[in-house]
Order: sequence, then C-alpha cells, then structure tokens
Amino acid sequence: MNHFQPATADMAFVLQSVLQAPQQLQALPAHAEADTDLMQQVLEESGKFVAEVVAPLNRDGDEIGAQFRDGAVTMPPGFRDAYQAFWQAGWPALACATEDGGQGLPTVLEAMLYEMLSAANHGWTMAPGLLHGAYECIKHHASDELKARYLEKVATGEWLATMCLTEPHAGSDLGLCRTKAVPLPDGRYALSGTKIFISGGEHDLSDNIVHLVLARLPDAPPGPKGLSLFLVPKFYEDGTRSAAVCERIEEKMGLHGSPTCVMRFDEAPGWIVGEPGKGLNAMFVMMNAARLHVGLQGIGLLEAAWQKADAYSKERRQMRAPGGSAKAGEADLIEQHPAMRRILDAQRAWIDAGRVVAYRTALELDILKHHGDATRREVASRWCALVTPVLKAAWTDQAFHGASACLQVFGGHGFVREWGIEQIVRDSRVAMIYEGTNEIQAIDLLLRKTLPDGGAALLTLLGELSADLGGDEQAVRAKSQLDGFASFLRERLLPRATTKDAPADLPHWLADDFLRAVALLLMAWAWARIGATPGAGTARWQTAQTGFWRWVWPEFGMRVAMMETTLAG
Repeated sequence: MNHFQPATADMAFVLQSVLQAPQQLQALPAHAEADTDLMQQVLEESGKFVAEVVAPLNRDGDEIGAQFRDGAVTMPPGFRDAYQAFWQAGWPALACATEDGGQGLPTVLEAMLYEMLSAANHGWTMAPGLLHGAYECIKHHASDELKARYLEKVATGEWLATMCLTEPHAGSDLGLCRTKAVPLPDGRYALSGTKIFISGGEHDLSDNIVHLVLARLPDAPPGPKGLSLFLVPKFYEDGTRSAAVCERIEEKMGLHGSPTCVMRFDEAPGWIVGEPGKGLNAMFVMMNAARLHVGLQGIGLLEAAWQKADAYSKERRQMRAPGGSAKAGEADLIEQHPAMRRILDAQRAWIDAGRVVAYRTALELDILKHHGDATRREVASRWCALVTPVLKAAWTDQAFHGASACLQVFGGHGFVREWGIEQIVRDSRVAMIYEGTNEIQAIDLLLRKTLPDGGAALLTLLGELSADLGGDEQAVRAKSQLDGFASFLRERLLPRATTKDAPADLPHWLADDFLRAVALLLMAWAWARIGATPGAGTARWQTAQTGFWRWVWPEFGMRVAMMETTLAG
C-alpha cells in the first residue's frame, strides 16, 4: 500500500497560473504580502508535513481506530503526537487573524492544506476540521469574556472544538432539538440533553475540547427560532471537568480513526454564544465553513483514490490492449486498456476542475472579507452562496462513486485491504451525508437561492462565467453551454416551476438534476480556464481535458433532459 503524496505541483498550477491568486490577493491590503514565493513556500511545507507525519498514520487509524473505555477515548497510535506537532507548528492558525494568535494568511492556503490532509488521512483530519468554523463563530458572536478565554486557544488549535447539533430524533431538522438550557445564578446555563454523531466529542488529542451546543431556553418557542447556542468546555479554568459525558462511540462503515460520539449533557454549565434564539445564525458560520471543507474532502479523497489506481495501472499487466505496446506473448499494462483509461481520465477531470472551483471559492471568501469595493464584495457573496452547495454535493458524490470506479481498476485486488483503495470508498461515503446531506444542498440551491429571486443571482453568475472566458475553441464551447443553460432557466424551468398551477413538489423533483447540471457547467468553465492557461498544453493536462469533454460532459445533456421530462410531467 502506497501512502498519499500531495500533488503540490498541480495545486500550485491551479492556484498561481489558472486563477492568478497572488495578483488577486495582493490587491487586498490584508494580504499585500501574499506573493507567489510565500504561497509556494506554505504549500510545499504543508505538503511535507502531510506526507511525512499524517499520511503514514492512515492505515492504523482505520485498522486500530479510536478506542472507547469508561467514558474516555484513546486515539490510534501516533495520532496525538501528530496533532500536537500540527498545532505547535501553527498549521491550524494559518487563516486566523494575527491578533487572535493566527498567521493572517489567505483562506485559500488553509483550504489547500485541508484538501491534502483529507486525502492523506480523513479520520485524523476530522479532529481539526471544525476549528476554523468554531473560531469564526466565537469571534463574531461570543462575548468579550468568552473571547478572552477561548478564542486564541481555538484559533491556534491548542484546544479542539465540536459542533453539537444532531439529536437521536433530530438529524437535518434541527428545529426538533430538545436539549434544554436553564439559567444559573452566576450567569451561566445548565445544559441537559443528548447529542449524537458528534465528531471528536471525546479524545486525547488536545488538553481541552470546546463544545458548541444548540439548546433551548425555558421560554423558547418551538422550531428553529427557539434555538440558542452555548459553549461548554470539557474542562473549566479551575481544572474541573464538565458534565459533558461521552456515552459511547459509534461503530461505523468508515472513518474509524475519528470517534463519532454520543454526548450526554447532565446539567453541564456553559455560556450563551450570541443572542437568545439566534443560535442557528451563529452556528451557520460554522456550517458554511464546514461545507467548503467537506467539498475539499471530496476533491482530496478522489485524488487519493486516483493516485492509487493510476499507480496500479502502471504496474499491473493484463491481456492485450487494442493498440497496445506489449511484446509477443506478453500482456499490456492496465493503463493501456480503454475501459481503465476512461475511469482514470474521468476522475482526473473531476479533480482538476474541482480545484479550480474550490480555490476560487476560497479566494472569494477573502475578497468578501477584505475588499474595499462593495460591488466586488457582492460578486464574491453571490459566488459563495451559489457555488458552496454545488461544491459540497457534487464533489462528495463524485468522491464516493469515483473512488468506487478507481477500485474497479484493481479488479479483485481492490476488494481486499492490502491496497488501501477500499478504505477510501468506505471513508468517503459519509461526506455525502454530513454538514447537510447532498439532497439538502440541492434543495438549498434551487428552492432557496434560485427560485425566490426569479433566478436573477444564478443568471448573473452564469453570465459572469461566460464573460470570463476568451475566444479559443474550448472557451467558445463552454460559453455556448453556459448561455444555453441560462436560456433553459429563463424560458423553461423558471416559468414552469414558479407558475401558480405548478405542483408544490415540482422544484424538489428537479433539485438533484439541477445541482448536478450547474456543477458540470462550473467544470466546463474551469476546463476552459485551464485550457487557456500557458503550461496546460502538456499531455498530462490535455489528457484530463479530453477526459472531461469525452467522458464527463455528456452527463449534462442527460440531466437537462431529465429536468425537461419532469417539467413536462
């Protein structure tokens, strides 16, 4: 089994050449020093840490896993040492503000780090994966007293954090949460209730854990508007342990290196974060950050699967391939067989385009935060709102199905543990579920972000993507598809889905196909951008581009046809 190796050269090409990130970031006063040399240095050093420290722990993380005994969780061998080295080296603090103990670097560098970490060791990465969202939540919503006590510890990663939302009867429907928060005389609140599926609810990686918990005040109304957010640490300042108890960890299909905990709060004292009844507003800061990171997980896991399959295809010989090069009496390499080439090239197309989309999203987050022009910030806000659900849903879906396709390259060897590909298939499946299921992302895109404004925001985005492209063959092709989908949206989908006699459930039937079609359009734009970039004329990039138009793009027509059938239904 070969360990994952970060593809830093490919990542740098997308960041610096395709997206020209240094030029964009240096126009922002907060990142004026983020030149090519700095970004390259951070990318290379983070890649070394991932390859040398985190990736070698992946097998033990899966086979030994997190161990639960008497309310305590012991992480797999090497996990704690790796995490202590991780936070002490400053990696969790990359994009946090310098005044909070961070390094103040661009969000896109953090995004690239977590893509590599997820590819190398998804289970280990679950622990620090929520840190930046927790940091933003505390920074923007907590009281000054709470910030003084917890913000820097979370920003630096010295203390890890959780997001305690789900309850046994309340998964995606958070309005059903029953956990109670009763005011105490000292200004704190006593939290009582059970939360499930809590990643990293208990472990030995860090000396403290900061739980952010949704709960209801005694006079709160039912539904989501009655939820408030609270902070309950594992240990208080005086060293006493809180009544936040891990009852058990789940036995899971994958992610054995990450403890998924059932947490019981037995009148555990904590502090309110933000205003009463505004808990979801504060929590969505975490959830939106998490959704970008989950999309990056999809890209990273697909890269890890592709690396294994590609390496195997260059070693294993089977039969004679059409047009093969083997000598008489020998077999050709698997990579020469068209059926295997199709699998590998299609996944490569998804990975490369995914990086363009994800890194652009991270860049837009920095522009949204730091740009001085309100109009440009509006463009960034529109991009993030529309693209984040697409990135989360489409690339996690492809991570699982693409990893399964990569397993096929191994034949029977892929189904046994020796080669490690089956672990990626198992680990990747959960990303389609958590942080808002992929179906919820599709509903969000169509019903909440497209239909309410008559498609104005999405049509504007499609127009911006089209205008962004040049006049070469691939750009003209992508422009034609972007413009054609805009016409379909204006002339077919919007009139039918918003008419008074349209069935109330019609948009819900359309949502999955709609999101997938938008994802493919983003890929077409991304590949047109890659194709127009000097340096993309090599066989490596040309093969992947051909793979996109030949093996991936035809799905777009199928999705539009399915929507047409639904609209006509």
